[in-house]
Amino acid sequence: MADDNPPRVLATPAALALIATLRAQHGPILFHQSGGCCDGSSPMCYPQGEFIIGDQDVLLGEIGGAPVYIGAAQFGVWRHTQLIIDVVPGRGGMFSLDNGTEQRFLTRSRTFSGEELCRLDTPHANAPIG
Repeated sequence: MADDNPPRVLATPAALALIATLRAQHGPILFHQSGGCCDGSSPMCYPQGEFIIGDQDVLLGEIGGAPVYIGAAQFGVWRHTQLIIDVVPGRGGMFSLDNGTEQRFLTRSRTFSGEELCRLDTPHANAPIG
């Protein structure tokens, strides 16, 4: 049952506060977790409509009203982990909306338990996952 599945992505209160600020300034936003920046620890935040979601991107879930996507190849590596979006002092990625706020989003993770992994659904590109 999908309601019993653990979320694949969560946000800390600090991240939710920054998301609310960015949404107030920029309207609807989205996140894309890429493996290219900072060893994959910095999710990029964009206005919705200004970042094209590809056929191989996977929707992990939503945080603070913002969808969170990850590339299929990276999801294959991280599928056993829950991503936790946090905020730390510093500058965001050059094209990320957190740049200039003196805060940046940071992805932390925890490994799902065996029981949790058994409950998670099979991923489908551009569809919510368990």
